[in-house]
Amino acid sequence: MGSSLESKRVVVIGGATGIGFAVAEAALAEGARVVVASSREENVQAAVKRLGDGATGSVVDVREEASVAAFFEKLGAFDHLAITAGDWGGGFGSPIRDLDLAAAKARVEVRFWGAALAIKYGCRTIAQDGSITLTGGMLAHRPMKGAPFATAFGGATEHLARALAVDLAPVRVNAVVPGLVLTDQVKQMPEAMRQMFTARLPLPRGASPAECAQAYIYCMRGGYTTGQALMVDGGGFVV
Repeated sequence: MGSSLESKRVVVIGGATGIGFAVAEAALAEGARVVVASSREENVQAAVKRLGDGATGSVVDVREEASVAAFFEKLGAFDHLAITAGDWGGGFGSPIRDLDLAAAKARVEVRFWGAALAIKYGCRTIAQDGSITLTGGMLAHRPMKGAPFATAFGGATEHLARALAVDLAPVRVNAVVPGLVLTDQVKQMPEAMRQMFTARLPLPRGASPAECAQAYIYCMRGGYTTGQALMVDGGGFVV
């Protein structure tokens, strides 16, 4: 039986939309007090309103070190941190010969370096029996032609989690590795494209954000789990 989230303070960076919002909802359902953070004020306010009692919000831009430092200084003590903010678009969707290096670097600024900044400042006030959960991607394990850097940086996120599990112990650090998750953004993809990604899976469909969120909740509650990458991919890793 894992530890309870009752009355624990959970911070979700990227928590205003998509998987992050589902993580915030799930943590609230476990009795936690939740702080959702995102770069857009209107998204934060809308998320807090939808989440209701037990949720507060704050604006933070993980591309700006001063913004991250100010966010955690104001936040104070907390128990668990989940980081779902990121954008894999732009320069990642092209083969190496067509790579726009500036665009690729910009995309990594949120998912990788933004996470690193959040941990740099968050580790100062997180509970020593708390946890940090990063977000990777299945491309790190199933490379797709034309997207070599999405593969590389997905892997980098997982290895960062493993390294930080040692570096920040006893704080636990893990990564969740989602497959296709049916966020509002993914639902805009053509149905044929979604089916292409899921047709061969043992569970041949995309995950709901709520299903994916349960992996983050486990990482918070699982007091003997650290340095791990949890696959939420409908079995894609085994086929």
